[in-house]
Formats: sequence, C-alpha cells, structure tokens
Amino acid sequence: MLRTREQVRVLGPGDRDAFIALAEQDPVVNVFADYRARLTNLDERWLGGQVWGRFEGDRLVAGCHLGANLVPVQCTPDDVGAFADVALRRRSTVGTIVGPAEVVVALWELIEPRWATPREIRREQPHLEMRRLPTVPADPCVRVTTPQDLDVLYPACVAMYTEEVGVSPENDAGGGDLYRARIQQLIGRGWSMASFDDAGVVFKAEVACVTPYAAQVQGVWVRPDRRGEGLSTSGMAAVVSYVISSGLAPVVSLYVNSWNTAARAAYARVGFEQTATFATLMF
Repeated sequence: MLRTREQVRVLGPGDRDAFIALAEQDPVVNVFADYRARLTNLDERWLGGQVWGRFEGDRLVAGCHLGANLVPVQCTPDDVGAFADVALRRRSTVGTIVGPAEVVVALWELIEPRWATPREIRREQPHLEMRRLPTVPADPCVRVTTPQDLDVLYPACVAMYTEEVGVSPENDAGGGDLYRARIQQLIGRGWSMASFDDAGVVFKAEVACVTPYAAQVQGVWVRPDRRGEGLSTSGMAAVVSYVISSGLAPVVSLYVNSWNTAARAAYARVGFEQTATFATLMF
C-alpha cells in the first residue's frame, strides 16, 4: 500500500535526469540502468520495456527497469512492494531478475506465487570493482576486435553464453541473428576484446555498458583447451588497462558466481575487490 504523498508510475523522457541522478547514488552498482537511461532517454520505443519510479512527493526515491531484465535501482527491501504488481504484469517479457541480493530476494518473496519457476537461481554473486591499473602483466595479444574478427569470434561468444547461462542464445526463433547483431554492435563500439591463435579465440571479454562512472564487463571466457595457463588473469589485466587508459571509464566492474573459484581467484590477482553481492534469477 502506498503511503501518503507516494506515487508509482512509468518514467519517460522528462524523468531522465531525475532517474540518472537516482542511479548515480551508487553509480557502479547501477551502471546497467544508468547506461540504459542515457542511451534511450527512457523512451519506451528504444527501451524495449519500461522504467518505473516510486516518488515521495516530487522526489524520485526508487526505480525498476522492466525489459528483458528486471533490475531494481536504489531499492531497499521495503521498496519492492511498490513494484511487485508492475513486475507481475510484465513477467512474460522478463528473462532475468538481477540486482543487489537482498533486494532481489525480497522482491521474489512477493511475486514467486504468481511467477513461473526459475530455471536457475544464483543467490550469491560477488560484485567486483577495480579503480586502478593492474600491477600484473597484461596479455599483449589481447586487442580490440574488428568486424573482420566476427566469424571467428561469434562461435566463442555462443560457447561462452551456453556454458554460463545453460542454454544457447540461438535456441529461440531468430535468436542467432539477434545475438550475432549484438556481438557486431559491441565490436562496432570498440567494446569487444580478444586474443587468437590458429585454432580460434583464446580469450575474450566484452564491455556490456558504459557511463561516465563505470564500465561493466561480461562474457569473460578462455577456450577450454587453454585453461589453466593464467590467461584469464593476463587477459582481464589487458581489458582493465584498456578501459581505464583509454578513458572509456574510470572504474571496471563485473559480477561473478560465488562457486566459480577459478574466476574469482583470477579477478583477485588482477586487483578486483568485492563491493556488493548480487543475485540473479533466470527464467
């Protein structure tokens, strides 16, 4: 139930600055929603979904991105009730619910009885940040990819996605074309990095989103036959060095599954430190 002078509504272009200011209260944790707001101006035609806000008087105090991903923004566990009914109305569009663990858990407790059973629940995902250049050596073979790399890079991206998520991005009708277009887009922006040998991609990673405050990295992958050589450490050192030295963003962030001890150890060697804990529900 809303308290006196509270309002929950869809945000639009006129709310862009207020929403970005909300996200900037924790700009690295909220990098995805902040990036989406800057990219789309909260116009539903470009969002492919909606962003909702909870107001106290005229002040925006919490938000929720509802598209392929449901992402709470500056919500406390007490805020999620304001967005539960809205989330339920859009549940057919949501593939993942992701964000700070305590908020995701609180929201899920409210909507679980009327939502589909998750394909997987990842309750503890350390959120990591790095604000300086690495002291470990960067792999000199890791470079920004080009359109000419697409045919070699794309199968590695599919392999990474399938290994990480448990389903192929090509499963749905048109899924392969959409995913390939996404990889092309990242290459075009200079947000895809990889190293190669005669057998194909050795290491790869992508920058998923960028704001003036942070860049979030995703899709970190080493080809199975080259694992155990320290390539994730030197590869991520190259990615961090590029992002910070090029001025793309001053902070590099990512989140990782708690059970992935090898990846967590590699990120720690590079210099990443945990600043929060995320949770993800996948449908």
